[in-house]
Amino acid sequence: MPHYSPNTPHHAAAALAFALSMLAGPPAIAQADNSASNLQAAWRATSRLGYGPTAATAQAAETDPKAWALQQIDAAYTASQSAPIIPAEIARFNEPVNDIARDFRAERQARRTTREQSATPTAAPIANTSNQVNPAVLVVKATDAEGFSREMQQGAAAWRLMSCSDPSMENPLLARMTEFWFNHLNVFAGKGAVRPFVGHYAVNAIRAHALGRFEDLLLASARHPAMLFYLDQAQSNVRGINENYARELMELHTLGVDAGYTQNDVRELARILTGWTVGLPQGEGFRFAERLHDNGDKTLLGRPFRANGVREGEDAIRMLARQPATAKRIARRLATTFVSDKPPQALVDRLSNTFINTQGDIRAVMRTLVNSPEFWRADNTLFKTPMDFACSALTAGGGIKDRRELQLTLGFLAQAGQPLHGWQTPDGYKTDAATWLAPEALTRRADYAMTLGNRISEPTYLQAFLSDASRGRIAQEPPALRTGLTLASPDFMNK
Repeated sequence: MPHYSPNTPHHAAAALAFALSMLAGPPAIAQADNSASNLQAAWRATSRLGYGPTAATAQAAETDPKAWALQQIDAAYTASQSAPIIPAEIARFNEPVNDIARDFRAERQARRTTREQSATPTAAPIANTSNQVNPAVLVVKATDAEGFSREMQQGAAAWRLMSCSDPSMENPLLARMTEFWFNHLNVFAGKGAVRPFVGHYAVNAIRAHALGRFEDLLLASARHPAMLFYLDQAQSNVRGINENYARELMELHTLGVDAGYTQNDVRELARILTGWTVGLPQGEGFRFAERLHDNGDKTLLGRPFRANGVREGEDAIRMLARQPATAKRIARRLATTFVSDKPPQALVDRLSNTFINTQGDIRAVMRTLVNSPEFWRADNTLFKTPMDFACSALTAGGGIKDRRELQLTLGFLAQAGQPLHGWQTPDGYKTDAATWLAPEALTRRADYAMTLGNRISEPTYLQAFLSDASRGRIAQEPPALRTGLTLASPDFMNK
């Protein structure tokens, strides 16, 4: 992981004091006129349905915040139906999945060869002889053998940060919805076989379905090598059933732990999904292997399932996606991400009803959310996660401009506790203020803000969105510090 070097206390002292004032409570725009109200609403809309205003979007969002917000939902859906913009130098991570599987297989074979060569007995070391094994050469070979997976993960991480911070590259709401669903359907790149596929998963399983029907998103995730490897579904077969994916599919992805299903339901679902694997030896991504499938009768949540090949699993996943308990779980997760850490039950119920009535149409659910009075209420506050903060700071600076900013941001996220592709368990990162609002965390944000602030032009358009107290505090400092202080301000920490 890239090294993150914080600023010295001398340069960051003002920013740190500013950031720590968050512990006393979030600020608010002081004025009470309609203009100030629209500013608050515009900040809320652009920061929750994206990563903050830009000089180009600020005025449109302020003119009619709700209309602007609703337009973003349709714009994000339209964008999701087109291929993403990915710079050519990192585009390899989004090659066809069968090509990735083929190259990953070749990497595994190279790694195996390297291990065998390193284990070959050699004569006792004799100084300066031609047959002496040089450990440095083995390190280089091992690094080369693992270069493909590393390249794929690094490219995916770069794209995620570039797309969340540059509206000309990615629709901001689509970027945020991709992050939301990736977190809900989390995979961990540290599990070796997942690593080369994680970027393809983010683009083709998550982004492509981020505002479509939930069951299509769920199926795309279930069939992707990243998920099949991560939760061991690729290993599950009639002779050795692995329940990991079936359990998390019910507990985390759909119904929720308190939905009333039993351990037997988990077992039956695992049986239904036997044969869902990855055809790595054949250079394939998803593969249904009939010979590995349990063709016996099963019963899931009271519904009988009989031998029907891959269709069995597809029907079971769609059934889980359409359950009322799933609607409630997804509704609550959306409400806690976009409205409040403790959302009103009435809002959750409305979102759940829309989910049920539209058969899981995510776009329709988001319209209900944006049209709800709870979304716009000033007392429904949200604190930015480290990823939110990094993306919004980069957005204010016009997006990532060079490798140094990319490395700086990856290092910040790693030290802040939210490394990209780095959450090991399938529950995803928490998003609440209680997790992220702490003195040590705010210190890291202040350091990052000041370092980034030294590299970007002052985003003067943001001044209108700051409280009177913040503007006054920033004005007292030297001009060279004002960009960093704006990014470290309590106002900027909220969305």
